[in-house]
Amino acid sequence: MAVGRVFGPRTVQKSILQRLLGLNWIIIAMIAALAVTGTAMLYSVAGGEVDPWASRHAIRFGFALVVMLIIAVTDIRYWMALAYPAWVVGLLLLVLVEVFGAIGMGGQRWLDIGFMRLQPSELMKIAVIMALARYYHARTYSQSRRMGALVMPLVLILLPAFLVIKQPDLGTGITIIAGGVAVMFLAGIPAWIFISVGLSAVPAAFAVWPFLNTYQQNRVLTFFNPEADPLGAGYQITQSKIALGSGGMTGKGFLEGTQSHLNFLPEMKTDFIFTVLVEEFGLIGAVSVMLLFAAVLIYGLLVGIGCRNQFGRLLASGLAMALFFYILINIGMVMGLMPVVGVPLPLISYGGSAMLTWAIAYGLILSVATHRHVTLAPRGSGLA
Repeated sequence: MAVGRVFGPRTVQKSILQRLLGLNWIIIAMIAALAVTGTAMLYSVAGGEVDPWASRHAIRFGFALVVMLIIAVTDIRYWMALAYPAWVVGLLLLVLVEVFGAIGMGGQRWLDIGFMRLQPSELMKIAVIMALARYYHARTYSQSRRMGALVMPLVLILLPAFLVIKQPDLGTGITIIAGGVAVMFLAGIPAWIFISVGLSAVPAAFAVWPFLNTYQQNRVLTFFNPEADPLGAGYQITQSKIALGSGGMTGKGFLEGTQSHLNFLPEMKTDFIFTVLVEEFGLIGAVSVMLLFAAVLIYGLLVGIGCRNQFGRLLASGLAMALFFYILINIGMVMGLMPVVGVPLPLISYGGSAMLTWAIAYGLILSVATHRHVTLAPRGSGLA
């Protein structure tokens, strides 16, 4: 593939320092504020100790911030050239998980690479969106709406999603599908296709039900009636609701959460950390964090809308939507509005892979913002 087909006409390049100074540092400060909030919550969960979680979380964010800034100042045309290779590498890593993956928390999801345990399914969320953005950039609006043009996007989405769900990791599989579908929608796929798929989801769910693991079936049943087994399958969500309600308007105070400090609340440092935050800082704390997330995500959508090229437009908007689904599922899960599927809260939950995913995703969004006027190969040029 000729480099010129990806890069298009030459454009005047800014220096790295100019690109760094041109970044939206208010948004970066908001992202840092979310990470600091996560560090404080992990400090609280550990009973007022920086070890073992708060210190590692802070160090990981420092590394992730550097990664985000490097990605942000790198020319968007390189990310377009790497879109398909990133998807292939991500798929290979998922296959390696099946063979050599480390087992934990009921699933085989991690690769032990010595200094950390990498969860390839997290990175695959980004790779799928990158590949879809490049695919649709190479096609005109009318070409994208043809039925034949649906085959490749469905392969790009469903193949990795299948491998992730098989681990089993239903929550991450759902977010991969949701992010991919969002890009397809933004690319102009006819609405009737999404409506048809939505209507077929109910009978499909009944068909898939016998193939789910027992614990997955219990999570769905618990979602509809958590009180049926409050000390068993419904324990997590029952304790979560108690903690959320006990926080009131202003919360019990930092380090004063009883559900967390008396160990009633499971998975406090990961999936249910938002519950700890609400118990200690109340509705005011919850709304403050959600407003920070909202500002960051809306900025991502605005970057996509204002981008000159289709690749950047779909990349920024698709990543913003994928991060939105990430947050929606976690908060909905701990509030009992969605089944418990094991999705952490970005930047706040403990976990290196999730933080790295956010850093890469938002680095790409900032790269689109920095290079929003860059001209890429024209749409419909046959680039695939």
